[in-house]
Amino acid sequence: MVQNLTASEVAQRLRSQEASFLLLDVREPFERDLARIEPSLHIPMQQVPEHLDQLPREATIVVYCHSGGRSAAVAGFLEHQGYERVANLKGGIDAWSREVDPSVERYG
Repeated sequence: MVQNLTASEVAQRLRSQEASFLLLDVREPFERDLARIEPSLHIPMQQVPEHLDQLPREATIVVYCHSGGRSAAVAGFLEHQGYERVANLKGGIDAWSREVDPSVERYG
């Protein structure tokens, strides 16, 4: 079962600069143009299966989208593909904007 992390928990992990930590943005390009969390890797949800080679299996991968639904689906897919350290950003970038960084524009 996919672990859900709060925006605060993800922010703490980003601040600690874990070498094996990857934030994966699975939103559409127009959404990323509106707001983003950096550093993150952008692979739209529908393209993830063809870009697994960009996702290191030894990394902790936290997936995010706008509100957490798409990212939960992608995190589950990654687990099914054998990735062992996968989590979902609960509430997505919207929670990030509300709880961690209000300078990240809210949309939708």
